[in-house]
This record gives sequence, C-alpha cells and structure tokens, in this order.
Amino acid sequence: MIPEIEKASAEKIKAFQEEKLQELIGYVAEKSPYYRRVLRQYKILPTDIKTLEDLAKLPVTTKEQLQQHNNDFLCVPKSQIIDFVTTSGTLGEPVILGQTDKDLDRLAHNEAISLACSGVGEDDIIQMTTTMDRRFMAGLAYFLGVRKLGAGIIRVGAGIPELQWDTILKFNPTYLIVVPSFLLKLIQYAETHGIDINASGVKGAICIGESLRNQDFSLNVLAQKIKEKWNIELYSTYASTEMSTAFAECSEQKGGHHHPELIIAEILDEDNQPVEAGKEGELTITTLGVEAMPLLRFKTGDIVVAHTSPCACGRNTMRLGPVVGRKKQMIKYKGTTLYPPAMDNLLNDFEEVEGYVFEIYHNEIGTDEILIKIASSSADHKLMQAIKDHFRSKLRVSPNIELCANEEIQKLRMSKLGRKPISVIDKRA
Repeated sequence: MIPEIEKASAEKIKAFQEEKLQELIGYVAEKSPYYRRVLRQYKILPTDIKTLEDLAKLPVTTKEQLQQHNNDFLCVPKSQIIDFVTTSGTLGEPVILGQTDKDLDRLAHNEAISLACSGVGEDDIIQMTTTMDRRFMAGLAYFLGVRKLGAGIIRVGAGIPELQWDTILKFNPTYLIVVPSFLLKLIQYAETHGIDINASGVKGAICIGESLRNQDFSLNVLAQKIKEKWNIELYSTYASTEMSTAFAECSEQKGGHHHPELIIAEILDEDNQPVEAGKEGELTITTLGVEAMPLLRFKTGDIVVAHTSPCACGRNTMRLGPVVGRKKQMIKYKGTTLYPPAMDNLLNDFEEVEGYVFEIYHNEIGTDEILIKIASSSADHKLMQAIKDHFRSKLRVSPNIELCANEEIQKLRMSKLGRKPISVIDKRA
C-alpha cells in the first residue's frame, strides 16, 4: 500500500506538492481570517506563491500565534466541526483544533498508509495501549487508520499491565501501539508471572512518544533493553496534533517517511532559512488537504535532521531522523548545549533507576540549571556517583541529582491533561 507519489522521482514529488500548495494558498486566502490578514499585511497575492521556494515569502506561523488567535485559523463554520481535539500542551497551553468529516477521512488515510509503511496489513490485529479519550488525536487516528486498513483493533487503553497481558493472551494481537518504556513494564510483568513473551504472537510494536534510535539509526539504550528480552520489531513514528500527519518508519527503519500528498516539510534555522542538507533544524510544516484548520509554515518546535537518499523500501520520499530535541527545551549548561533526549538515553543505562524527571530552571545569575529527580529502591551514594560520572563522561557535564519516592516521580510525570507521561519540567521563564 505505497501511494504512487511516494515512489515517484524527486522532481515529480516537487511538482505535485507545488500544485497542492497553490490550491492551499487560494483556499486560505478565501477562508482563513488569520491568513487573510497575514497575506494583506505582507502584501502577498495568492498568485505570488507557485513553488516550494516561494514559501520563503510567507512568514512562519508559531505555536503562540495559534494559541492567541485560535478561532481565526478556522476556515469553516463551527457547525461543520465533527471532532474537537487539543494538543498535549507540552510546551505551553493546549491548542484547540477542529476537524470536519473530510479531515477525519484524511486522518484515516494518513494513519492507514503510515501503519502500512511499518508493515501492518489487513490480516493483522493491533492492540492499542494508548487512550482514545481526553481529546487525544493520536488514539482516534490509530483507530480510524486501522479501520481503513481493514485490520482488527483492540482498544485497551493506557496502563494496567495485567489487563494488557490478559488481552494479548486472549486475542493474540500481532502488533502493539505503545509508548516504548511501557514495553519494559510489560516485560517485567510477564517475567514475574511466568508468561513467555516470545510465544505471545506479538511480532511488532508501533512506538510513540519516545525515541528508539540514535541519530545514526542504531538502537538506543531503551530499544536495546526491549530487544534483549522481547524479539519483536520496533517501529518509530513521529507526529503532532497540529500537522494531522505521521512520519512512520518502514521495514528499513532508517527514519520516518514523509507523505508528500499530506504535508510540506521544511527544516529551518534560527533565521527561518533552510538548513544545509544533513544539518539540524526546526521542522516547519504546511498541511495539505486539511479543511478546518490548515496551517502555513507552522514551526513545530522539534529539532530534526532530514534524509533525502532513496530508501530500499521503494519510496523516494524524504525521511526524518529521530527528534534531536525540542527547541524550547534546549539547555545551555556550563557551556554545553543539551537536549533532554540525550539525558534520557544515559539514564536508561541504569536498571536501578525506576523513574525520573528533569527539572530545568534558572539559577540566581540567570543561567540554566538541571536537577534530575530519580526514584530507585536501591539508591546509594555509589549509584548517584556512577550516574554523575556517566553524564560527565558522555556529555562533559554533571547535573544535580535528587532521590525521590517513586510515587512523587509518577505524579510529576503526568501532564496536566494526564494523556501521556512527561520527563521534562521546564521552570525557566
């Protein structure tokens, strides 16, 4: 189920996207109060935007603008909104997005081709360990995508290893949709209760919310720990509510594939200019085919690297590497630039660490400080020193560490909406 455009040449993909871009500009010029104002302010006519390079004539759209002028991004009357969702609010107040019936069809198509990209077919059964409620788009997208794909789905929801294993053993799903660190809890439960995980029939996991790979696509520590115990394939996915589109890994597992019929992707520097090939930059997206709330040059806040070489799976689309970090979560600590994913990977080296959060704050002279709060039933001075030494060895800096009760860590890890765990609490102004 590879869309033909994803197998086309780079030239044909570009021409296809430029045709879709022209349709989009005409649409928002007519329907979007926000973008009508922007086009008028910058004296841009819809006919001025014909090529992907012409996108640079447009200003970027920020999360703050989407928050402040939320309703002005709507291109349809509210009576046409079928589903309301909100972002998770990881980097600020959640944003409300509405979806029409057409948008839900688009969402289903996106997830169907994304799941198919990762090898899911109509004969598979998928167990969903993420929530569909609490205004969460991802759970809804998975359900709609699996349905469109013709596969089966079991909506178990988040948490409760006992219920997850009861479902696995009763229904024999072939894939799990799951946050990767939760797989470790499933492994631990299985080992405690004498369940042979490698005889369960699960052959793969579609993983969300946490990285599985290093920048060279090798497995990171978290993924290695899973694979050491459970012989399943792990597929990374990347998406956000605002883009209504996913970047999913294929069988080659060399980055998440771009769906050119659904989204235009730019990788921009601090001055909103395209970065050189192979360099880090902020993913900036323009949605295609969205009816209710299309976005032009929306800055996601995620720092990524794009890979443009043809993939052995047959697709010629751009691929996104693992997220390097969130732009707003970049830390300048003792002269070193850090992102939380790098610290995640180091803490996963210590089996004694049962949970953790990073607190980032400004000290009395206004520079960044890091406090790592960890939970461990076997913590002692030796473990704390080993963690500090490990950080110093790998990142050249050693943050402060505080031992906390596991209950406190779990409470801190739950976001305001309780939809997915967080590992970073940013207290900087």
